[in-house]
Amino acid sequence: MSLLPAWSRRVFLATSTATALGLALPGQAHAAAPADEFDTLRLRWVDLALGTGYDAAAEPYASRLAETGGLAAGFRATMAPAAASLWADRPFDPPSGITASYSRLWTMTQAYAQQGTGHTGDTALLADIVRGLDHLAATIYNPATTRYGNWWEWQIGSPRLLMDIVAVLHDHLTEEQRQAACDAVDHFIPDAMLGDYSGTSTGANRVDLCRSVALRGILGRDPVKTALARDALSPVFPYVTKGDGLYADGSFVQHTWVAYSGTYGQVMLDGLGRLFALLAGSSWAVTDPNRQIILDSVEHAYAPLIHDGLMMDSVNGRAISRGLLKSDERKVMRSDHFHGQGLIAAIALLAGGASAAERDRWNAMVKGWIERDTVTPILTAPQFGVADLSRLAAVAADTVPAAPEPVGHTLFTAMDRAVHRRPGWVANLSMASERISSYECGNGENPRGWHTGAGMLYWWQGRSGGDQYTDWFWPTVDWYRLPGTTVSTKRLADRAGGEWGEPRPAVQWVGGTHDGEFAAVGQHVKGLGSTLQARKSWFCAADTIICLGAGISAADGVPVETIVDNRNLGPEPSAAFTLDGGDRPRWAHLDGHGGWVLPGGAALRTLREARTGAWSDINTTSSTEQRTRHWQTLWLDHGTDPTDATYLYLLMPGASRRTLAARAADRQWLTVLANTPDRQGVAVRSLGLTAANFWQPGTAGPLSVTAPASVLVREGRHSTTVCVSGPDRSGTPVDVVWERPVREVVSADPGIEARATGRRLVLRVTPGTAGASLRCEVR
Repeated sequence: MSLLPAWSRRVFLATSTATALGLALPGQAHAAAPADEFDTLRLRWVDLALGTGYDAAAEPYASRLAETGGLAAGFRATMAPAAASLWADRPFDPPSGITASYSRLWTMTQAYAQQGTGHTGDTALLADIVRGLDHLAATIYNPATTRYGNWWEWQIGSPRLLMDIVAVLHDHLTEEQRQAACDAVDHFIPDAMLGDYSGTSTGANRVDLCRSVALRGILGRDPVKTALARDALSPVFPYVTKGDGLYADGSFVQHTWVAYSGTYGQVMLDGLGRLFALLAGSSWAVTDPNRQIILDSVEHAYAPLIHDGLMMDSVNGRAISRGLLKSDERKVMRSDHFHGQGLIAAIALLAGGASAAERDRWNAMVKGWIERDTVTPILTAPQFGVADLSRLAAVAADTVPAAPEPVGHTLFTAMDRAVHRRPGWVANLSMASERISSYECGNGENPRGWHTGAGMLYWWQGRSGGDQYTDWFWPTVDWYRLPGTTVSTKRLADRAGGEWGEPRPAVQWVGGTHDGEFAAVGQHVKGLGSTLQARKSWFCAADTIICLGAGISAADGVPVETIVDNRNLGPEPSAAFTLDGGDRPRWAHLDGHGGWVLPGGAALRTLREARTGAWSDINTTSSTEQRTRHWQTLWLDHGTDPTDATYLYLLMPGASRRTLAARAADRQWLTVLANTPDRQGVAVRSLGLTAANFWQPGTAGPLSVTAPASVLVREGRHSTTVCVSGPDRSGTPVDVVWERPVREVVSADPGIEARATGRRLVLRVTPGTAGASLRCEVR
């Protein structure tokens, strides 16, 4: 049992300062019903923020609470109110210093209110917290101030923390102090911000704004404000077809052009989980039926991008560059596991408002992620306070069996991302188009992400590969040699065209088609700041991804390269690398990772090197600490100013040297149907797979089309599946011909019309403008 259970803590926080500072023990407290609905909701929020049902004397809670107490003591000792700051090292200009000040006061508030911190009920600590709140209210965060600098600090960062502090310390503050906090929120988040759904008040930002306004309504006992916050959530729920928000295919976009499921998406899911739980059963319960879209997104939009506890970096935006922040007193590494665990905690929170069936499925997924994340164990993850830890521990103790990693393919056409899952490994593609930015930088973050959207191919093999992009990958990688990309080696300036997702290549054909297991994915690449053009295709199959490139050209006077791979070997380069043959090897193998096959041999270039870097090299707010990591790089040099270069290689995660050698020697396994700037296609007879990406009308083996399309055929024992999409999003109808005898069409999605069967199959497909896969089954 906790030394101060939820009902006792509520009494402690609700009593007057004079009696509460004596900190009544559980046996001495007397639970009383809240005075009204506002009190009920405030105390519910306190429970959500501070946690319930955990043993403060047990691990991991005891050490986490002690850490909070230590930080609070340090903040208290250095707090020095002045005209332009509350702490000398966090001035109010830039306004991030205001948010940092509220963050420190929130840590002090937790140390005061929670058991086991060493400062529970400390009257002197409480006095200093209130003194800090008063100073911020008097000097900077008040209606007389005109905001400057980054809007986020004024309208999201600071008010969110301020409302949390006031909720916990409500009965230790005067009516004037509480009203001052409410007035500040009213000033910096005017009602109009929750009216028009545009600009910075969309998606995750809108949820954050609603969170602060909802708390302001509750703390200020204002039903109109509370209702405004509740109603302003509704525009977030429906699927969108452009700009910020959730798409029907599971994509999540923020900042109009950026794939952001992992950071802004996490903020949105966490915020909605908290608001759904806060308002449930009250006069302001969220009853909009579209809230089900948010619940559906757990399995549809987020889970496919989580692997063994990490969130794939292709959807973490500029946050990939944060690593160790200079301002983070807890020294938490903001890696792919950090982002994944934040989402996992949000799912555990949201489960409280889900159906029993949804809750069981989600708990099974969460339990599986908890069990498999050995890189940063979730139940001791340093980013979490005791509230999240206790919710996750409850899921881990649930009787529902842990769900394994799934097998299948997910194509997020609206954000130019794909995830291919097979037993023992998973891969993730990051692309760009006129709809999705090549990369994003801003606020001094991610200035060298230039080529992260140029077909970057992430992959993880087994449980041992979970730290491939976690372990100082981004500070030490060669940014011109990101795995899977085809790039001009032309040197680019930091932040080259990347502010807030602005650089979008003028290409339409990006995407592909899939049957839920195998896929054909393609990208028309135009280089950032260069004349590079290329057509790239990935045919995602059972134990391999078949990688094709064609039409590779440039005229910048520098070499063009395709980076077959660039593996992070960690602090010690112990993994043995084996290369078959001499100048034109047929395969390569890296111990503990897997390998690559080059059918017929290719002039593969290789390099093993040590690279040293600091997070501050790629983020002005991050640590200057330097680390060295070793790298194994493989690339194909297309020469200077190529005119029509091509490539072909197979990625085989987890494969042994024997498997690679056998695949390289098997001339019958793979047939390349085409690899030109107009069409790229392959056939793998043993898998019953025939697939092609048509950049223009044409023919590839038994497949032909009358308009740009992506086509995948899977032949089974009893029936065959044909999948088609229009990745150029033009919606142009396309006739698809498969030169095989077909007896009948068993079923077809709307948009597919069978024109002929018999000696060959002819389909008229109207693909729509969303790039979605349409499917039919034939015999």
